[in-house]
Amino acid sequence: MGHRGARRAAPENTLTAFDLALTHGCDGFEFDVRSTVDQHAILCHDPTLAGLPIAETAYSAILGKYPSATCLEDVIALYNGRAYLDIELKVPGLEKKLVTLVGSLAANTYVVSSFLPEVLQTICALQPTVLLGWICDQEQTLARWREIPCTVVIPECKLVTQTLIEEIHSARKKIFVWTVNQEEEMLRLGKAGVDAIISDDTGLLGRVFSLL
Repeated sequence: MGHRGARRAAPENTLTAFDLALTHGCDGFEFDVRSTVDQHAILCHDPTLAGLPIAETAYSAILGKYPSATCLEDVIALYNGRAYLDIELKVPGLEKKLVTLVGSLAANTYVVSSFLPEVLQTICALQPTVLLGWICDQEQTLARWREIPCTVVIPECKLVTQTLIEEIHSARKKIFVWTVNQEEEMLRLGKAGVDAIISDDTGLLGRVFSLL
């Protein structure tokens, strides 16, 4: 999967980046979602976009300054059935809206992921069938995957060992790994049996796995 799409070759978290990731041979892409002040689920990694604080700005105002801004509804409408979607919620507050939006997606074609356990817990309480992924980048909190409601564990690549992969699979969960940008690491993790690799370099990722 592309990390925010094909972000090394196109603006991240845009439809252009998503299309390019698919062209490179990816099965889907990860992208970041934040809430505007009027509860639009807008795609952006950072808390500001075009110099505007997303949480304090209306969606229309953001569009006025950054016309290529994209919302989650657009992505679902365009890619439902065409790509695997890793929808990362960066902030709380969109849980109810998200449950409604992903209701049109088929099982095993998406995951709703977050670094925030409380976001995943809220979604699980609202709709237990939503597929959830917990993102982790710290050794000291990695073991929490056993208690957090998720079907996918998404650790940073430096945390991934063969033992961890086998343990997660034994618990009937999947493991997605980020951010993998070196050919050697892509091959190692692929052969080790991870369920997905998330990369900034989707061109390289596509070439590596076309040879396997």
